[in-house]
Amino acid sequence: MEKEIVPSRSNFFGEIGCWVERTPMHEAASLGHALRLQQLIQSGAPRAQVDIRTVHGSTALCNACAAGSPECAKLLLEYGATANPTLTALTATPLHEACIRGNVDCVQLMIAEGARLEAFDIYFGTPLHAACMKQHVDCARVLLNAGANVNAARFHETALHLAAKENNVDLIEMLVAFGGNVRATDNLSRKPIDYTRPASLSATCLEFYESTPLSLQQLSRVVYRRALGSRAEEWVSKLHLSPRIISYLSYR
Repeated sequence: MEKEIVPSRSNFFGEIGCWVERTPMHEAASLGHALRLQQLIQSGAPRAQVDIRTVHGSTALCNACAAGSPECAKLLLEYGATANPTLTALTATPLHEACIRGNVDCVQLMIAEGARLEAFDIYFGTPLHAACMKQHVDCARVLLNAGANVNAARFHETALHLAAKENNVDLIEMLVAFGGNVRATDNLSRKPIDYTRPASLSATCLEFYESTPLSLQQLSRVVYRRALGSRAEEWVSKLHLSPRIISYLSYR
């Protein structure tokens, strides 16, 4: 017999919506059960509003993205779920949840649905910060190709600081390729290299980028992507360029 999770009470806090205990809809989304989720919505189950929040501030769409279920996420969006729910001290956006868990399909879906790339979570920062903190390189690449600000700061800490802390050379190289500032300082006046171990791969990589100016080719890519921002992917496919150049501009 399926266990029903009945909300004991609800609270309404202005623009951030109605908050309740975890509902069957949240449960279905968190498990990736698209059919069950659809049945709950269509049957008018108690509190089956698609944007209702749990006491922890999560919407069902947040749960679906955390679970890595694009099927559930698409279903919720079709029924009017908000891609950009209002952030509070307790909440993260669906895009943040997808980046935290490394669910690249959900990241792509949420970006296509207009999720804000610079939405700021009080703990993680931007979605790019979340992806880099959790070392999800593919998610970070999707965000950057979509126009995420590579030098966005979380308490003056950039994604490059996080990549350096995690000793992730792949992330470091990609962030620099998208214009990451190797000399950016955080609130402790520390650069990314200051968070690496001497002679480590990440330290050697950052030392190289600090001492070697970007080539004209690299600068052209940075300027191109900075100028077009979130429209870079749209426009690059319309240019009469070779597949190799397109691949370079898109960092594929």
